Amino acid sequence: MTARKSQIWRLGKFARDQRTFVGEVVGDQVIETDASCMMDAIRYGVEQTTRTHRLSELKVLAPVDRPSKIVCVGLNFKSHIAEMKAPTPKEPVIFSKPSSAIIGPGEKILLPEMSARVDFEGESAFVVGKRASHVKDGLKHVFGYTCLNDVTARDLQKTDMDWTRAKGFDTFAPVGPFLTNNVPTRVTTKLNGKVVQDCPLSDRVFGDAALVEYISRIMVLEPGDIVATGTPSGIAPMKEGDVVEVEVDGVGSLRNQVVRAR
Repeated sequence: MTARKSQIWRLGKFARDQRTFVGEVVGDQVIETDASCMMDAIRYGVEQTTRTHRLSELKVLAPVDRPSKIVCVGLNFKSHIAEMKAPTPKEPVIFSKPSSAIIGPGEKILLPEMSARVDFEGESAFVVGKRASHVKDGLKHVFGYTCLNDVTARDLQKTDMDWTRAKGFDTFAPVGPFLTNNVPTRVTTKLNGKVVQDCPLSDRVFGDAALVEYISRIMVLEPGDIVATGTPSGIAPMKEGDVVEVEVDGVGSLRNQVVRAR
């Protein structure tokens, strides 16, 4: 934000009447800004306009829909490391998802025919705001925080040497609903309304700053890139008809229904 940079904000991407725009979420209202996409907001900041909408009247889209990359972190919560009976990593375990896997709030997660077990993995994620290469000030390169569901074909992950197939199916990266500059402290996942994951982000082995600094030593992080910071214990399979909600405090709830790919 340009005019209100010192304040806490929530930004989203919305659609109404065949038109998309970035808006600031204030309670149940959305104040339209002069940006049509989140990349413009990241690069140039935004200014509010005089147009206001009810949130319930808008379609909420994925806040960032085609970043240059999604970098994910495995085995980053101590509770999940214990759950998987794995050693604690000395360095972050990273892998990627294709940006084509991104869907927004309310869109459907498709269970692929070639997998017999597809799991949810609720995560706190952040969006890169400034180009980062070999940086030592990781948090200065974070634009905002959001929710991400690192949907995983668990059976394929166990059989494949590489995780690309298990993590990369279309619809396997629900993101949203909004971005906030308010640093989150907790991630919670609900399956059909029941809490199945609930953990403070302080349980992570590597925090946001350390992840930016580590990843930027390997690859350039570009504005708009998404980094998903790992899932806590409680992962489990989903079945057709299930509803999964990932909540990160300050962001909101990312809700998606699960259906069988036809």
